[in-house]
Amino acid sequence: MRTRFFLCAMLALAACSSPSPQVYRKEAFDPSSPFEQRFATTPEVACEAGRRALLSQGYLIDSEEAMKVQATKAFQPVSDQQVKLVLSIFCVPSGGEGERAAIFANGRELRYVLKASAANAGLTVSGIGSISLPWNTTNDSLVKVGEQTVTDPEFYRRFFALIDTFMP
Repeated sequence: MRTRFFLCAMLALAACSSPSPQVYRKEAFDPSSPFEQRFATTPEVACEAGRRALLSQGYLIDSEEAMKVQATKAFQPVSDQQVKLVLSIFCVPSGGEGERAAIFANGRELRYVLKASAANAGLTVSGIGSISLPWNTTNDSLVKVGEQTVTDPEFYRRFFALIDTFMP
């Protein structure tokens, strides 16, 4: 009887829980992507223009390869929060006549909050035992609370327009 009751209770709890959202079902794969811009230059020149555009706006270059640049800029909207904007650009040949390159850009917003954890100091002496001392310490650390891809087309329009100003 107990087993049946326990089993019924577990099934009822399982039925009440909502399934996690399947975000991939909302992915449209729209061919008119805000993440891509074509330029009449080589991929190497396009990537250099992208790198200079990022540097001109205070981004710190995290990694740089022949056809890829990743940069980060930190923001602090309130005293106990930090937001990092990570921009990655990939430069590839786009084909067609003449020298043409496509830049694919991806922005990610990472959110952190300041968390404090308290700790008490203790001392153990063999033969006597342990003694707790009233030394309270607080350790502050940034904890990542979210990450999201920037999907705003206006953000990418402004970024690609800035890159265009650095083209030869």
